[in-house]
Parts: sequence; structure tokens; C-alpha cells
Amino acid sequence: MNIKSVLIGFVALTVVGGLWYGISASKAKESALMMKAEEEKVLVEREQSTDERLTEQKASEKSMSTTSVALFANGCFWCVEHDLEEVEGVTDVVSGYAGGTTNNPTYKNYIASGHREVGQVTYNPHIVSYGNLVEHIIKHGDPTDAEGSFYDRGFQYAPAIYYKTEQEKSEALAVIAQVDAKKVFENPLPLMVIPSVPFYSAEEYHQDYAKKNTIKYTYYRTGSGRTTFIKKQWGDQLDIFTFSEKPQIPKTTNTTTITNTTEIMQTFSKDSWIGFVKPTENELRNLLTPLQYEVTQEEGTESPYTNEYDKKYEEGIYVDIVSGEPLYFSKDKFDSGTGWPSFVKPISPEVVTLVIDKGLFSTRTEVRSKYADSHLGHVFDDGPADRGGKRYCMNSASLRFIAKAQMEKEGYGYLLSSL
Repeated sequence: MNIKSVLIGFVALTVVGGLWYGISASKAKESALMMKAEEEKVLVEREQSTDERLTEQKASEKSMSTTSVALFANGCFWCVEHDLEEVEGVTDVVSGYAGGTTNNPTYKNYIASGHREVGQVTYNPHIVSYGNLVEHIIKHGDPTDAEGSFYDRGFQYAPAIYYKTEQEKSEALAVIAQVDAKKVFENPLPLMVIPSVPFYSAEEYHQDYAKKNTIKYTYYRTGSGRTTFIKKQWGDQLDIFTFSEKPQIPKTTNTTTITNTTEIMQTFSKDSWIGFVKPTENELRNLLTPLQYEVTQEEGTESPYTNEYDKKYEEGIYVDIVSGEPLYFSKDKFDSGTGWPSFVKPISPEVVTLVIDKGLFSTRTEVRSKYADSHLGHVFDDGPADRGGKRYCMNSASLRFIAKAQMEKEGYGYLLSSL
């Protein structure tokens, strides 16, 4: 049977059907035209919706591709470069000279012309903030020494924070003020915060020196006293940002792409995430840090005790790192002693999905977010008996905390009365 025969048969049936039900040919034609117009309307709306999503996606990708450059002095630039390259979000570090009176200095003459040894850092400000880098410099050197750095003496080795904008200056001073306020050191830090100056790259043999000359570098670093001082001063808090705020990870909602540089214009409700469309794998890898991706998408588990929210008890809410859907109130958080943030219950039972997780040696109940389907952690029956007996053991990497003072601004005002 060919297509023409099928069409003829369909028309015949339509006419007979129309006569049978008393519908005139004109009415049938009118109905068909209305259906066609409706179909065309749906197609147009779909195309518009697709165009809007593509536009938002491109804007998000453009935002995420942005990099920033900063300049820091912290003693020997071999050490500065090596340490900064270990920071998540840093994409490149170049050893060089800055601050002197001559152009294109060399290792032979940079001291005579007033330059310092510095590291020029390229980083993703959506993953690590300028303030985080300032804190890193403080923790990975001796910020109390204004006349050198460990074994190396002279202004050319003295630490300094260079800023390009007033915002960066404010961030740097705020971090230093936090350190001083905590009385980490006996006296206020003499760390210089000064306007940025031209940077000159050092000779090639200085670049990645720690990697190319591992034995010599290790011998120098250990002998200088740097490693011993840093470990004794900071211990396991060395690479945890406690005096500066990490950037908010951009989150995609059903209608808006939000970054830490944009002002939220939307007010959410409990139904705002019903139409949430989960980002693609590539988008998620761009939006999340490697740890956040591993935990939320690959059911990983972060290290206990050293994660971001284990000891956080500020008033506010915890939301999914991918979608922003609200999950837990701070009032339901308790210290379980396990090293992971623990809650007696979610905001409401329906905001999470429970999945039986059958391992090789045990069976656990996995907790996932309802709309983003992020792996959050597991729930156990060893929580406080007087509060229901449950322990929702979560990964900090799956969550984003929103302080009570920021909830209205970020669109979560409807939950304030429940805190």
C-alpha cells in the first residue's frame, strides 16, 4: 500500500465520520486549520525555548571561561610558583620580577634595580577567589617577616600583595584583618598591600624549577626552614580557606543561570524546581570543582573533618550545589562526631530521594536531591533519639550554604519563617 492510498483512505474515513456525527465539511476543515495553527504555535514556542536555553548556555560558558591574573611576592619564586600551582582553580603560574625601576630585568641585575621575586597567577575566579589566594600567600610563607623570607634575606624576598582594583585591595586587607583578629601571630602582620606593577617573566630555567630540579629544590626548601615553619604554624588547616570566602559556584535553575557576580532577580517558591533541566556532563564539569563533580555525579565521598561545612553552625539553609534546590535548615544540623555535616532531617521528606545502596559488605540508604539527582550522602538510624533517630550524613561538596542574611537576596525569602 503506498502513501497516496493511505491518504485517500484517511480522507474518506474523515468524511464518513463527519457525516455520521452530523459534522459539516466546513466544520471539519475549520477544526483541522485550528489544529494546524496550534501545532505551529507549539513548534514556535519550542524553538524560542531552545534558543533561550542556548543563549543562557553560551552566556554561562562565556562567564565560566573568564580568567583573572594576580601578582604576589612571597620569598623565593620557585616556592611561590610550586605552592600556587597546587591550588584548585589556578591554571598557570609564572616566576618573574616586579616593582623595580628598570624594564626587562634579569636574575643578574634584578636586585640592583629594586625588583622583587614574584609569581604571576592566572586563575578561575569562579573556583578560587582573590581573597583565597591572599590567604594562601599568608599561609605558605612567613607574613611576619618584612625584611626577607626564611633563609633568603633582603627586600627582594619580602612578601607583598599586589592589587589591581579597590575591590582586590579591600579583599586583601579583610583577610589580613581576619588573621590579626584571630591572634594567629603575636603581632599584627606587616604584610604590604600595594598597587600592581609591571611584571617581567624570569628566565626559562627558573620556570617550573621544582619539577625540573626536584632534588635540588627539595634540599633548598627544607634547608631554608620554610616547610618546617609552615607545617608547625598551620598544621592540617594549611590548605583550608578559613579567613576568606570561596566563590559561589554558578548554579543553573529552570529559568536562570546565576553566578557570584550577578544579582538574583527571581524569587523562588517550593515549586520553582519542578521544571529544572539538569546540565550536560560537560556543563557540569565546567560548573563544578573536580571534588564536587566526583561526589555529586560519581557517588564519591569527601574526606571527613577537613570539609567545608562539618563545623559550620551559622543560621541559614543548605541547597544543592547543582540546582540550588533547598535541602536542609541549619536548625536541624548537629555534631555527629563523624567529620561530615549531619542533619536530623531534610527541609521536608519530598526534597530528597532515598535509594537502597547495596555494597559488597553492607547495605546503606543513599540520599539524592530530588530534581538535580545529585548524590548527597547517606542516611543512618544512629541520630539523636529525641530528634527522630536519623542521621543524614552529607558531603559538603554536594551543598552550598546560604546565610540567613543572604536568603532574601538570593531568592529564598519564602523559607525565612521556617528557620
